[in-house]
Amino acid sequence: MSRFMILFGFTLMFSFIHLQGNLNKYINMRYSYLSVIAIVLFAVLSLVEFIRFYRAESEAEKRKAEEAGLEDGTNGHDRAHDRLSGPDHHDHHEHHELHDHHDHHDHLDHHDYHDHHEHHKHHKHHDHHDHGDLDFGHDHSHESPSRWKRGLSYAILFVPILTGVFLPVATLDSSFVKAKGFSFPQIDISADNPGQHQFLRPDTSVYYGKEGYAEVKNKDYAEFKDLSEVHLTDDNYLKGMEVIYNFPSSFMGRSISFDGFAYKGEQADNNHYFVFRFGFIHCAADSGVFGMLVDFPNGTVLANDQWVHVTGTLSSELYQPFKQTIPVLRVTEWKTIPAPKDPYVYRNY
Repeated sequence: MSRFMILFGFTLMFSFIHLQGNLNKYINMRYSYLSVIAIVLFAVLSLVEFIRFYRAESEAEKRKAEEAGLEDGTNGHDRAHDRLSGPDHHDHHEHHELHDHHDHHDHLDHHDYHDHHEHHKHHKHHDHHDHGDLDFGHDHSHESPSRWKRGLSYAILFVPILTGVFLPVATLDSSFVKAKGFSFPQIDISADNPGQHQFLRPDTSVYYGKEGYAEVKNKDYAEFKDLSEVHLTDDNYLKGMEVIYNFPSSFMGRSISFDGFAYKGEQADNNHYFVFRFGFIHCAADSGVFGMLVDFPNGTVLANDQWVHVTGTLSSELYQPFKQTIPVLRVTEWKTIPAPKDPYVYRNY
């Protein structure tokens, strides 16, 4: 029954995530079909496990009924045999036992009988003692640890189900950036570590070989290279931002616009703010915060997590905390906007 509850629990958990519209907070919606497949598989396995459990319970009840019927039949047969025997049969049986006892006593003297009886008792006691020790060791060395381990494994499996169904899904904000920090030059991404969170600059090179990524990079660049004004939307945000970082010189002086939340942090100064979007390349494991440094007009004051729409021309400057020259958007127009319904962006290939 526990296996059925676990499988059915995972079915409910994935279904709730879909119905509540929270799937996009876990994976790139490009791969949403995988969660649908998971729901179907868990539902089928739950049904199979329920049928197996129901059949096992039915067979157990049937065996109990047969054993109860067999005991009733045996007791009835014994009672019928006693009635048929009658008092004469009982007297004859007692006489026969008395005669056998008398003959046996004549053939054994008292001393031999006593030794035989004591030896028999000692032998029975010794066998019983050994058998009891064996049963005691068997019960404590096999059954109890097995049940304990099985119960612990079931409890561990129930934890993600309970948290997934009952706990609210948190939306990432600037507190995540502050807690993790970000360092543009030392992004720890490699083919052996593709799940490391990325910051500022999207980088999909770890998912391709050297030649494969060169082909993808040039293909993406072709989509943006001839645009006089680059508008980064929810659909092309990660792709466009990666192109700008890969080919910054090609976009210097061009007009670029995008939405994001402001983050001052401890590294930006004066009128500089980072404007970010949280994005998923595949799933939450490789999620990151992506955007660029923005130079606002003098006197601009923004709170962390304040959503803005910015438009400006692309420039570059040496950013001392990173010890590297990075793209900077010099704002010509900007305005505050409400947070979007879906604050995340996804890599659409």
